[in-house]
Amino acid sequence: MKPIAVVAGLAASCALAQVNPALLSSRWPARWIAHPMAPAKDYGVFHFRRHLKLDTAPAKFVVHVTADNRYELFVNGTRASIGPARGDAAHWRYETADLAPLLHAGDNVLAAVVWNYGRDLPAYQVSVRTGFLVQGDGPEEAAVNTDDQWRVFADRAYSPMTFGRMFIQPFEVFMAARYPWGWEQPGFDDSSWAKPELLQNGEPYGHGTGTRWALVPRPIPPMELTPQRLAHVRRVEGTTATDAFLAGDAPVQVPAHSSAVLVLDQGFETVAYPELVVSGGGGARVTVTYAEALVDSTGQKRNRNDVDGMHIDGYSDVFVTDGAANRIYRPLWLRAYRYIELKVETADAPLTLDDFRADYTGYPLRENATFESGDPSLKQIWQTGWRTARLCAGETYYDCPYYEQLQYVGDTRIQALISLYMSGDDRLMRNAIRQFNESRISEGLTQSRYPSSWPQVIPPFSLFWVDMVHDYWMHRDDRAFVGEEIGGVRDVLDYHLAHRAESGMLGVVPWWNFVDWPVQWPWDNGKGFGGVPPHAEEGDSTILTLQLVYALERGAQLMDAYGQKLDAARYRAAAAEMKKATLARCWDTSRGLLADSPHKDEFSQHANAMAILVGLFPPDQARAVMERTMADTSLVPCTFYYRFYLYRAIKAAGLGDRYIEMLGPWRDMLSRGLTTFAEKPDPTRSDCHAWSASPNYELLASVAGIEPSSPGFRTVHIAPHLGSLEWVKGSMPHPNGEIAVDLKREGTSGIAGSIRLPAGIAGDFEWNGAKLALHAGDQQVRVP
Repeated sequence: MKPIAVVAGLAASCALAQVNPALLSSRWPARWIAHPMAPAKDYGVFHFRRHLKLDTAPAKFVVHVTADNRYELFVNGTRASIGPARGDAAHWRYETADLAPLLHAGDNVLAAVVWNYGRDLPAYQVSVRTGFLVQGDGPEEAAVNTDDQWRVFADRAYSPMTFGRMFIQPFEVFMAARYPWGWEQPGFDDSSWAKPELLQNGEPYGHGTGTRWALVPRPIPPMELTPQRLAHVRRVEGTTATDAFLAGDAPVQVPAHSSAVLVLDQGFETVAYPELVVSGGGGARVTVTYAEALVDSTGQKRNRNDVDGMHIDGYSDVFVTDGAANRIYRPLWLRAYRYIELKVETADAPLTLDDFRADYTGYPLRENATFESGDPSLKQIWQTGWRTARLCAGETYYDCPYYEQLQYVGDTRIQALISLYMSGDDRLMRNAIRQFNESRISEGLTQSRYPSSWPQVIPPFSLFWVDMVHDYWMHRDDRAFVGEEIGGVRDVLDYHLAHRAESGMLGVVPWWNFVDWPVQWPWDNGKGFGGVPPHAEEGDSTILTLQLVYALERGAQLMDAYGQKLDAARYRAAAAEMKKATLARCWDTSRGLLADSPHKDEFSQHANAMAILVGLFPPDQARAVMERTMADTSLVPCTFYYRFYLYRAIKAAGLGDRYIEMLGPWRDMLSRGLTTFAEKPDPTRSDCHAWSASPNYELLASVAGIEPSSPGFRTVHIAPHLGSLEWVKGSMPHPNGEIAVDLKREGTSGIAGSIRLPAGIAGDFEWNGAKLALHAGDQQVRVP
């Protein structure tokens, strides 16, 4: 087991290598292979090897690789590819990599580890059976096609360890004495390894008959792998250790027949592959426990920086040593953590902890946006939100890296907008849109999270998928891609319209009608699920009805753009009827607010925010309703997730200048030592939840005021909302270049500064009702 090593430029070559067109239209000669004696679906870790002799070092050597569940491919001892990117059996991803930088004249070895989580398959993982596949792109590369010339070994060093009901993968007990050390290196003797069982040929998507895996190319780049070290040793028992240990400069000694505990602090939450290096101490047991935060004696999190009086409670791996020098343990899959506890129990020999290091991993988003202002707390919110977004982006978007690693529509819509604004990389967004469309059940709804081996349907999330398609349409000029999603948009909207009630509002919709996580809508509501407003399961829910209206109006725009005029008219008519019925039945004159249902026994920020977003009130009334929505503390409040829609409504009501003062919950998280933003206010399960990073979008879209004003971002509307700020500077990537603003207040109501638009992009600037035309390039603006 070696440290992560990647040849310079290999990641780029993996992303750029092209697939032989013949492999996209016919069965692959390569065969899926597996261990001949291992059960197809049980937990197992398997090593595969193939020798390759070359007369000269190749200039190009492109292969396509995949496995079920996961694999890592090594060439001459260096890690070359990790995958496959998550998909489902009907859209099974394969990686394309040019191995030439790792090959040389003479003897070479390709080696891969493949593992199956078996009955403990995580929710995010789809599986058919254990298998491995390599296909060379051309005649020369075909020499390494998976066939009976490969060799396979069943590794008994690993066994799974679970912690109750888990969404993520099992953790590991790793017995070093059973591991075939050096298996990935050229000099390893594999002569006793078995010949593999040959399964089916590789089947490109749409070309197989009764295929188990329908292969499609990986649509996203390789994940980033960057060395990252923990910062501090926060507590030590039974030995001596300093921060120098974490720098790799001061090994820690643990005597025989003793125990020791080290509590380590990264300083911020991260997602990484940790690596523990030890020597000696045969039979010692090292338990590595990972946690987002420490907890007190009642199991509650306090300030995330606190260590005194706190202990760790989290998922663990166990490493049982074999006594040799420089043994490296690295788990098969990534780990999320801020804190790590190393608990060491030695046997008859002393153990040396030589080093503990890690490699950060995640989708290679780059921070291509900027935001500055006179309020330093906004910079801290910006940085913390960006870390949150990064840790929740891998081969798919994650809701949270520690507990689930699932791609949910509700989270993903917000994450995708952050990606567009802060990075400009739209590949993960396209991947998500396509996967949710592929997830649709026979009735037409998308699944709430996908890919997933545990089906779940949340109808409101299907509606937000429609909105997500609309977001992409507004921000990217990609007519062909959006056109592929139009059929799914129609199916989702028509499903909901088929469930309208005689009242004119949305009626009873099966499945889980989740809205948000306020404490007033708990799990223990007698129905076995939470986050659902009262009466929502009876039909005539204001919030669910208006979420449908919100999606119908965006769906109508999409249908118009793609020539589906009858559908567009039908959706607009339905939206108008539902708005009229909702206002008539749920408006409470005495409170000047919209109730959550015709019962008028509960009111929420959610219902009134959605009412404003769909234009239920004229401008003056919308402003008054929003003022009451923010001021009335008896309303069920939006938590971090739904505050995205609340803030959108605040802006729509003409109160965008209130946004800065509404960031108190985020400032509170920072004051409590969080280094990423949590799922909901304390007590919270997840300390890193993507939907809570929405301020990173709003600081650019609302405070700096940059938004598209026509599909494809062909024109831009810049309407800043500075609130208490005296000045703001911001920039964001656009497909044509960069949009940048540098603005400062003048007097009590004026503004002046500069704006830069990319080539070919025009728009307008708005401040206090005044509008100025904008053109491509640099320009000055001033509203006195």
